[in-house]
Amino acid sequence: MATAGGGSMADPGSRSLLRLLSFCVLLAGLCEGNSVERKIYIPLNKTAPCVRLLNATHQIGCQSSISGDTGVIHVVEKKEDLQWVLTDGPNPPYVVLLEGTLFTRDVMEKLKGRSGRIAGLAVSLAKPSPASGLSPSVQCPNDGFGVYSNSYGSQFAHCRAFQWNKVGDGLAYEDFSFPIFLLEDENETNVIKQCYRDHNLGQNGSAPAFPLCAMQLFSHMHAVISTVTCMRRSFIQSSFSINPEIVCDPLSDYNVWSLLKPINVSGMLEPDDRVVVAATRLDSRSFFWNVAPGAESAVASFVTQLAAAEALQKAPDVTTLPRNVMFVFFQGEIFDYIGSSRMVYDMENGKFPVQLENIDAFVELGQVALRNSLELWMHTDPMSQKNETVLNQVEALLSTLEKSGAAVPAVVLRRLNQSQPLPPSSLQRFLRARNISGVVLADHSASFHNLYYQSVYDTAENINVTYPEGQSPEEDLNFVTDTAKALADVATVLARALYQLAGGTSFSDTIEADPHTVTRLLYGFLVRANNSWFQSILRPDLRPYLGDGPLQHYIAVSSPTNTTYVVQYALANLTGKVIDLTREQCQDPSQVPTEDKDLYEYAWVQGPLNANETDRLPRCVRSTARLARALSPAFELKQWGSTEYSTWTESRWKDIRARIFLIASRELEFITLIVGFGILVLSLIVTYCINAKADVLFITPREPGSVSY
Repeated sequence: MATAGGGSMADPGSRSLLRLLSFCVLLAGLCEGNSVERKIYIPLNKTAPCVRLLNATHQIGCQSSISGDTGVIHVVEKKEDLQWVLTDGPNPPYVVLLEGTLFTRDVMEKLKGRSGRIAGLAVSLAKPSPASGLSPSVQCPNDGFGVYSNSYGSQFAHCRAFQWNKVGDGLAYEDFSFPIFLLEDENETNVIKQCYRDHNLGQNGSAPAFPLCAMQLFSHMHAVISTVTCMRRSFIQSSFSINPEIVCDPLSDYNVWSLLKPINVSGMLEPDDRVVVAATRLDSRSFFWNVAPGAESAVASFVTQLAAAEALQKAPDVTTLPRNVMFVFFQGEIFDYIGSSRMVYDMENGKFPVQLENIDAFVELGQVALRNSLELWMHTDPMSQKNETVLNQVEALLSTLEKSGAAVPAVVLRRLNQSQPLPPSSLQRFLRARNISGVVLADHSASFHNLYYQSVYDTAENINVTYPEGQSPEEDLNFVTDTAKALADVATVLARALYQLAGGTSFSDTIEADPHTVTRLLYGFLVRANNSWFQSILRPDLRPYLGDGPLQHYIAVSSPTNTTYVVQYALANLTGKVIDLTREQCQDPSQVPTEDKDLYEYAWVQGPLNANETDRLPRCVRSTARLARALSPAFELKQWGSTEYSTWTESRWKDIRARIFLIASRELEFITLIVGFGILVLSLIVTYCINAKADVLFITPREPGSVSY
């Protein structure tokens, strides 16, 4: 018997099919990768890291290793629980879940001293806020950058008279070698604690059995040592590399300023032109990046000044006053007076339309929301008053303030002993350049009343901004709180004083701040930024800046920040005028012969809702509210080691995240590795054998042929 055709060659199509199947299996594995990761890890989405900041001499903050730090979770609810992570626990390193009330210098020094057993720290928010106070700032803020030094007012330098922030423990100015995260979401905190209870609690005091609940923290920082080092590295990279790798950035933003009467900003005021300056600060900070509620340390004061600006602008004779009034909101004051030092530098170098010699008086709002017995204290500088001319000017300034407050019974202005120094304030930077008459208004006569200075707990609750239960967000927005009424009274006193200092006499008693303005500002900055009023005063493209929570007031490195924009547009809407221009004309006022961009700023804002509350009525607002750069002169001059100007920078990073998962014992991990390696070797052998015998395993089917007998 013979066949018509045959053969034993492997079919090339079969081999192609085998390769295709292998590729499909590999692709399926890759596609399932994300799904597997989601089954292993639980990401923590509402966290805030501690990041690295640097100045001319130091680095502060925290960081993880480049691949993240992993440790077994241990919950510390009381100091006795620290013993497990510091000495007794058999499975180091640990990630400590620390109750907010224990986030103190004493506890952190213990953890820092045993960094080999600590992989990281997750801090939960304390509710309610710690009654004894919690301030991670130093006791002498901005030490060395104010007016007092060993050569000028040495008895006041370095807070020798007394410490302004008595509860400050300086924790935010320490350097930690492990990552520290804030847990902002109570639900995520509860998930972590439940994972800990399910897996990490041993029975009857014994060590817990594997698998254990662990946490991984990623927050590796690129900059090290100091601003001098990181800026030099960035400068070299920028000079010689096409794709430079910048490792740090200067803290910077913009000051917000406006004038009661418009001036030509392309020129300079004449030396005889007199200006009264009303100033306050915009920024705050805490231990954690971009968590800076700053209710008492910043928001209450700049809200009060905004309300005062609105009240003063309504006076009938403001355009004819002998002197002008300039409202300034300084950014970066927490970090060694970035904003005020830059404005003074620009004034001295002819880069700002108002010069130092134009300043007739300087009135600054410090912390004003926590007054006791209605008292508002007037702080002045004893050193500059050794000059008789300045002494007389300061006396006249205080008398004007007292006269303005006499008709406002809810505010009692008090003088202080002339031997007492100024608190940390922007006025100090101006006095450093020139003797001027100035005063700082504050709710404290000595140390701060604020127990949460530069803390995550300096929130609306700290200044008693609360709302009745059951109200809608719109009702909360317009509900006038007791704090709003109190701050409106302070704004009234300030506006009347500024009116008189500017030479006004006729309408002082009619000037009154609007509590509704104050309450809407407090609600927007401290409770919910995304509200109907804030939406109406902003440009349409700025609406994404408004979140459902409060705004944060950290200066940052990308500018302008949310706070800066909102304050600028609030100031513009409160003091400006709605004019009849189209959108195109508003955005380019040079098209209109009667408008002048050197005198005014123009903004096309969303406007209020129409009668049906379905669409907005956009409009053009003309005002004098402008921005001025708030970047330390040290970076302008490339003096990165300066002791005259702020040198704060923020490190760059690639990835910041946190997640929890179950971790196996080292033995099981080793066994898994060996088994996996064995399977890999076996699969390679099997693949080799199949490939070697492919001509036998995969033969070409015979074609049907003729059969002969």
